[in-house]
Amino acid sequence: MFAIVEIAGLQYKVEQDQKLFVNRLKGDKGGKVSFDKILLTVNGAITVGAPAVSGITVEAEILDHVKADKVIIFKKKRRKGYEVKNGHRQSLTQIKITGITGFEAKKAEKPAKKTTKKADAAESAE
Repeated sequence: MFAIVEIAGLQYKVEQDQKLFVNRLKGDKGGKVSFDKILLTVNGAITVGAPAVSGITVEAEILDHVKADKVIIFKKKRRKGYEVKNGHRQSLTQIKITGITGFEAKKAEKPAKKTTKKADAAESAE
């Protein structure tokens, strides 16, 4: 069972007990967060959202706030004496997916099959 969830503008494939780094989230270390913008779920059957699957939530725990490795930005124009060296470290949050919930409610609210007039006419003609 896995889901594709949008977290802080980026899409991630998540499973139960998975650890991943995402862009900095609000919240303290040890806090709980939940994400409700689920784009796709696979639990025996594939459910694709349009644009999001309703009723499914992904629960996560914040493990730590860290910074990524430094990325060096170096600009140079040859023969002009222009050189600029700059660096950047992205702020990240490490989270652990504690659960994907809502599948039970989704099965319970499944509507009965709707029939159309054309289908009824085709069945009565046979």
